Formats: sequence, structure tokens, C-alpha cells
Amino acid sequence: MDVAVLIVVAGLFAVVSGVNDGGALLATGLKLPSVRPATGVLVLVVLVAVVPLVTHQVAVTFTTRLASFQAPGGEIAMTIAVISALAVVTALSMKGLPTSLTLAIVGGLTGAGLGWGLPVSPGSVLLVLAFGVAAPFAGGLLGWLLVRVLLITTSGRGLWRWHQVGFLLQSLAYAANDGQKMLAVFMIVLGFSDAPLPYTSLVAVLFGLGTMYGLPRAGRTLGRELIASRPPHGVAAELAAGTAVIACAAVGMPVSMTQAIAGGLIGAGVARGSGRVRWHATGKIVAAWLLTLPSGALLGAGLATLVKGIASVELS
Repeated sequence: MDVAVLIVVAGLFAVVSGVNDGGALLATGLKLPSVRPATGVLVLVVLVAVVPLVTHQVAVTFTTRLASFQAPGGEIAMTIAVISALAVVTALSMKGLPTSLTLAIVGGLTGAGLGWGLPVSPGSVLLVLAFGVAAPFAGGLLGWLLVRVLLITTSGRGLWRWHQVGFLLQSLAYAANDGQKMLAVFMIVLGFSDAPLPYTSLVAVLFGLGTMYGLPRAGRTLGRELIASRPPHGVAAELAAGTAVIACAAVGMPVSMTQAIAGGLIGAGVARGSGRVRWHATGKIVAAWLLTLPSGALLGAGLATLVKGIASVELS
């Protein structure tokens, strides 16, 4: 497959990651003026570029632990996985549902790896899924606890300061964890194993462009439709999601920041009465999550089997 095509697909994946993830990262704090959207986008871009220089273990998990994409044909299988993930997530994003791109790419990688005949590790896939399921529950529990603490101990400008801390924490967590799925795609496509600054910077810029485009829609879904949100809910969700996702990054497990934030918002909402949670919108998002991974896996497996079959016929 032509290298230029592979690079275009990898770049498109980074942009869609911004559309899907970036808006969700900024949405929770839109009701507080302490972090302006432009400043938030800049912070995200810088951290996505810089943090992988310090640690990129989650990117390595994507490239080596799920399936052996370093094997012959691995870059083609990775491209098929990305196309499958993009197809699933784009369809859901167009409906304003911030689903998990991490789930989509895990499904796509697993399916494409199997379809192409690459060695796939069932144990690693199950472990990643276990952490993925745990993350929103951990975010919800922490959100429930933190919103109670914030309402008792903090008001006014104190909440602004906690918002700044929470936003920085979740942005750092994203850059250290599921934001590295973008870097992982470039690793396979271009054949490097570390995190050179030119490539991390390219990923960050593309991600920033997608974030600016996707902020209004994702922000509306998480910030307004999921719960009857108040500033303390958003701050608690930021702190909760950032803590949960950083903990997963410490053991190299990719999890979805979007899921963790949603869990944090729901937990914070329930703490002030379950009536604050808009359960219909919550159900739609959970349904999107449940569809994402199997859809990505099935599409990835089907496309990989088809492409490999066509290539075999042409060679014979």
C-alpha cells in the first residue's frame, strides 16, 4: 500500500480523534470562565505533543500487545483497523453521540489482526476491555465523592481554581493515555518505535484542528444533555476522569477519556439526586459504546479478509 495513503489515513484518524475526544475534554468546564476554549485547545495540543516524549507506554500497548502489527502486512492491517474505527465513530459522531474512539480502535485492531492472520493476544484484549469497562465506573464513583466535597468546602473563585487543576489533570491524563492511539497509528505506518517530537507535534496539530471543529457538538451532548449540569459537576467530573485515566496509564492500559468523563458527570449528578441525570441521553451514549467495539471488530475483520484475499489472487 502506498505510504502516502497510509499517512493520509493516519492523519485523518488524528483529526477525528480531536472531533470525538477534544470536544468532550473541554465540554465539562464550559460553564466556568477560568479556562477559555482557545486556551483549553492550546493546552491540549501542547500536552499531546510533549507528554509522549516522557512516556508512550500506552502507544506501545496498541502496537504490540493486542496483535503483532510489526509482522509483514501489519501496516496494511493497521490501516484497515483505522478505517473501520473511523467509519464507526464518524457515523455516531454525526448524530452527536461522543462514543469511545478507543473502543473503536481496539475493536478494529483486533478484528483486522484476526482477518489478516496476525497473532492476536486474547488475554491482552480482555485485559484492555476490563480496564475500559472499569474506567467509567471509577470516574462515576470519584465524581460522586468529589462533588460532595466541592459543594461543602469550595465556592466562588475556589471552584475556578479547582477547575483549572481539573482541566490540567484530565488533559495530562488524555495525553498520557488514550490520546496515544493517534501516535500508535503513525508508529506502525511509518515504522518507528519511539516518540520523535516532529511526529508527536504533527499528531497534536491535527488533533487540535479536529477539536475546534468538534467542540460545539460534543460539548452540547456532554455538557447539557447528559445531566442538568452545574459548574461543580463539571469540575468534579474533570478531577475524577483525570485521576482514573492517569491510574490506567501508569500500567500501560488504554482507556477512554470520553467514557471516564461521562461516568464522572453521571456520578456527580447522582450525588445531588438521580433526577439531575437525563437517563434517556445516558442510555443512548451507553448503547453507542456497546455497539462501537463489536462493529469495529466485525468491520475490521471483514475488510482485512477481503483485502488479503484480493492481494493473494493478484499475486497468484
